[in-house]
Amino acid sequence: MRIALVSPYSWTYPGGVTRHIEALAGQFLRDGHEVRVLAPFDPPDRRAARTHRGHAPEPREAPDYLRSLGRTIGFPANGAVSNCAPPAAALSELRRALQEERYDVVHVHEPVAPVVGWDVLATSPAPLVGTFHCYSDSRLSNNVAVFLGARRRLNHLKARIAVSEAAAWTGRRFYGGQYRIIPNGVEVAGTPEEIIALRPRRSAADPTLRLLFVGQAVERKGLPILLRAFEALRVQVPATLTIIGSTPEDVAQVLEDPTGVRALGRVDDATKQRELRLADALCAPSLGGESFGMVLTEAFAAGTPVVASDIAGYRDVVRNGTDGLLVPRADATALAEALRDLALRPERHEAMGREAALSAQRYAWPHVAAEVMDTYERAIAVGEPVTVPHRLAVKVGALPADLEPRRPPVRLPSLEPALPGSHPRRSLARKVALGLAGAGATVGAVVALNRIGLDRITDSLVTSSPPWVLLALGIMCLSMAVRAVAWHAILRAALPHAHVKRRDAFQGTTIGVLMSATLPARLGEPARAMIVARRVGRPRETLPVVLGTLVSQTILNIVALLVLGVTMFATSSYFDGHHGDLALFAAAPIAVLLLVVAAPMVLRGARPWGWVRKVRAALHSVRAGLTVFRRPRLGATATFAQLFAWVLQWLSCYVLLVAFGVDETAGLGAAAAVLFAVNVTAVLPATPSNLGVFQAACVAVLSGAYGVSAADALGYGIVLQVVEIATAVLMGAPALVKEGLSWKDVRLRTMHYAPVELSPLPGGPSQGHPA
Repeated sequence: MRIALVSPYSWTYPGGVTRHIEALAGQFLRDGHEVRVLAPFDPPDRRAARTHRGHAPEPREAPDYLRSLGRTIGFPANGAVSNCAPPAAALSELRRALQEERYDVVHVHEPVAPVVGWDVLATSPAPLVGTFHCYSDSRLSNNVAVFLGARRRLNHLKARIAVSEAAAWTGRRFYGGQYRIIPNGVEVAGTPEEIIALRPRRSAADPTLRLLFVGQAVERKGLPILLRAFEALRVQVPATLTIIGSTPEDVAQVLEDPTGVRALGRVDDATKQRELRLADALCAPSLGGESFGMVLTEAFAAGTPVVASDIAGYRDVVRNGTDGLLVPRADATALAEALRDLALRPERHEAMGREAALSAQRYAWPHVAAEVMDTYERAIAVGEPVTVPHRLAVKVGALPADLEPRRPPVRLPSLEPALPGSHPRRSLARKVALGLAGAGATVGAVVALNRIGLDRITDSLVTSSPPWVLLALGIMCLSMAVRAVAWHAILRAALPHAHVKRRDAFQGTTIGVLMSATLPARLGEPARAMIVARRVGRPRETLPVVLGTLVSQTILNIVALLVLGVTMFATSSYFDGHHGDLALFAAAPIAVLLLVVAAPMVLRGARPWGWVRKVRAALHSVRAGLTVFRRPRLGATATFAQLFAWVLQWLSCYVLLVAFGVDETAGLGAAAAVLFAVNVTAVLPATPSNLGVFQAACVAVLSGAYGVSAADALGYGIVLQVVEIATAVLMGAPALVKEGLSWKDVRLRTMHYAPVELSPLPGGPSQGHPA
């Protein structure tokens, strides 16, 4: 049979689809068929690296059966990078190949992928078979494809294959049709007994658990989750982790201590197979978006059990408790516990290895290729419609070419389990609230511009005094340095045995300010704690205490806000009659802090359930951060410096009033009111940097309470926020460079820095293994 295998993806940037096509072509050639692969091919040159985000292609030789469709460009898609060909050159060569070489069947992989799969559905003269590799529940991308006519084009397929139930779910959910499940294949070298005989065995002399991860350093693959789990695991049991597909630089973004971790980057197939055979377990902690996971079956073919996320795609391959373990996705603690169980129960590990070798047999390429060939024969046997109207309907894609009854798309429930600790209703409510807040800020900005007048706002900005603005910026920068002095005193009290330097606190403070200005939900706070924890000792031990020190600064900040609030109340009659409500609002954070400090004493008498112990441990760490208030000298330094920093910010706000020439109307009291309002509204930012809400607070205070014109008030709010962001960038960017980190590094570490705490080992702590 003459077979054309069509791929939209670059041959020299091989992913799962390309590996599948290459192995399928090899099996068909061994079976005596004529095979031609039509796929893009990127030569290893500088142009290829430039068009693929700096990643050079693999130096692969083009096989005789490959006909190149030209170069590709790297596009972000489904949490990774897809390397697809641009339209012009690829489509011209594709159509020429389909016309010049008469095929018995054309097998297109990822028929919805642009632009190769999309075009072949309408231009192939031979019977079409399509394989759906991707699992995606994205309504946006799939509905865009539907809008562009994907369902009509897919009706030209005489047979549809899905590599898993997850991939079939995507097809049934968005495009309709019927799908035959034929999994990805794997090269199996021998019987299960022969596979197991080639594997090294763990022994009492060397009980090290050898773990392996294969995948790109993209968040979807879950590498940060695995690294957090491994940090906790290696404390209790001897373990190593080998990483393929990610470089040491990728790993350094989220791992502070690389002990026991070996990152190999890209490797050839022989190296990957050797590492799979040497590993005791393959870790696949992906967060979602996986339709099958070919590396899982490759591990089975090496007799290696798998510990993977319980997600769609993986659930179709791994038999939980038999040839591998499935753990809740994004749950680093569950992953670490599953790996520890394998380390402590070698008999269970060996049994899983034997079952993995048995499971590999059902994915062997001869078996998979035979099922695909059977699908080809059925597609060819379908023939053409009998009646002219039916023939025309099939030709234009109005009816399916498989001549089966039309199967429209069906709304199906999601296959992905909820993330640990997530609640769908709460998540939806949060998204709706943030959407409404963002929409409200946008609408408010438009209304304000219409009512105030863009020309008046522009005049206000133009007539402001640049020297005074620069002075305000300098004072704001100085206030950040003084905040670092306060935090240094607090850190010294909380970590008496650690050598905390002033520059450590300064680095953490400035980087934290930068992250708060550029990330949502005030992630600058844990970011600065992470920076200091990595500088003053073992992060797993010091991070909880460093986080606790933030509470001390919060207490001082609340005191400063109360002073500002009193000043605000005393300088404007606008708040007459509402002092009681505002006082209760200001007192609420104090009540929360008192509860945090007192809670450990209450919980001492509680029954020591697991969650109670964790809460008590966390609260004790918080109380350790409050130690500064029991050290008179350090406490006085922290209090004076923190409050003085607020005075400097207050002065900066006043200097900006001078810059706008409204200081006679709105003096120090107005500056205090502005500082109070922008900080209260920024407790949980509704938008990045609280943009929009920040300006609304300034307008409400200055225009509503102090008689400043709306144009001047809005202009003031814009410039004040520019000053704050400029302060964050001017002080935070050099600190990042000095720290040897990028903005992306800090973001990843902040999101995945919380240490994993495992329960004690059976038999007591003496069985633990030092990191």
